Amino acid sequence: MSSEIRALVALEQGVQPDVLSDSLVASKGITVLEYVEGLTPGNQSVKDSLADLVIVACSSDSAEAAALIEDAVTQQPDRPVVVLQLDGAESNGFMQEVFAAGADDIIGMESAERVRHALQKAIARKRGATLAKGAVLAPLICVLGPKGGTGKTVTVCNLAVSMAEAGRRTAVVDLDLHFGDVGLGLRLTPDHTIYDLARSGGSLDEEKITDYLTPHPSGVRVLLAPTRPDHAGAVSPSFIAEVLAVLRATNGVVIVDTPAGFPPEVITSIDSSTDVCVVGMLDAFSLKDTKLGLETLDLMGYDRGSIRMVLNRADTHVGIAQNDVKAILGREPDVLVPSDRDIPRSVTQGMPIVTASPNSTAAKAFRALASLYLNEPETVTASANAPRGRSRYRVPLLRRT
Repeated sequence: MSSEIRALVALEQGVQPDVLSDSLVASKGITVLEYVEGLTPGNQSVKDSLADLVIVACSSDSAEAAALIEDAVTQQPDRPVVVLQLDGAESNGFMQEVFAAGADDIIGMESAERVRHALQKAIARKRGATLAKGAVLAPLICVLGPKGGTGKTVTVCNLAVSMAEAGRRTAVVDLDLHFGDVGLGLRLTPDHTIYDLARSGGSLDEEKITDYLTPHPSGVRVLLAPTRPDHAGAVSPSFIAEVLAVLRATNGVVIVDTPAGFPPEVITSIDSSTDVCVVGMLDAFSLKDTKLGLETLDLMGYDRGSIRMVLNRADTHVGIAQNDVKAILGREPDVLVPSDRDIPRSVTQGMPIVTASPNSTAAKAFRALASLYLNEPETVTASANAPRGRSRYRVPLLRRT
């Protein structure tokens, strides 16, 4: 990208170009190709301009900004649109409106250097997103536990650390938006969460999401769940899908922890996934719910060959034999994780069993699960048009090649 930014500036009615002199004209890195007076959609100059981006200069009470932004994005989807807010007033309603219309960022009347930097980032994010359409995408493993308390989060933490120790660049997303525990399981402090990312606004790219990932000593990076249940509503399914797409384009594997059942965020992660790992436990209630979960995946049209089955506490003496498990579930589990008193101790310590007791039978079981994925093709291509599992709830995205 050239260091010189060519901009078209659309001015709110009554605003003169000299108002922007300190932020735009004074910058040696920004060339304004044209000023357009008024924010009316359908302006031919906005449509035909060779500018690198469109700047919409307006106040927070503008009633026309969103319509112009939507029109500009429709005309040239690969050209970013940045809102330059003239009054500097905080207005969540205004921010939500312009971002919903397709704005890539919103900035205030700052120094020329800061404005130029913000515009450069907007252009880079947009171009990066365009390139990512043909990028190589990593596998996404959606870990499901149709019934709560089966050890799903423990499985996620141990699988992720095992993958990272095997050299795979690993990202984890905690989508248990109300009561996520991945941070607890890995002893991570939630300085930034997916809620903070959702509230930040603007377009997503690797650089932006990286700022919200919490690193673990193993190399795993985690997008943590909100710290408060009432924050869950700020994280929409469409936002989740966008986050997962960026993470797949920038990592070697993405692992998603989910809440029990099939709420919208779970459906979204299933639809974005290449593999599903169903976690159950050796008791009658869990096996019944696991069976219903597998049947639900069948109804969604998910490829059975993409589903792995983990059975926790598999050596518990509860009067259910391995043959009974197969009869109930209609298949044998892929991995049997035995009961181990060190597992709850490792959870309390925030240290996965594969690290805390690497030679234990439980640790070997979790590493065996990782090996099932490590032995499969590492990447899928974004040029394919359907996911490994096809859901009737939304349009398919990707398919493993």
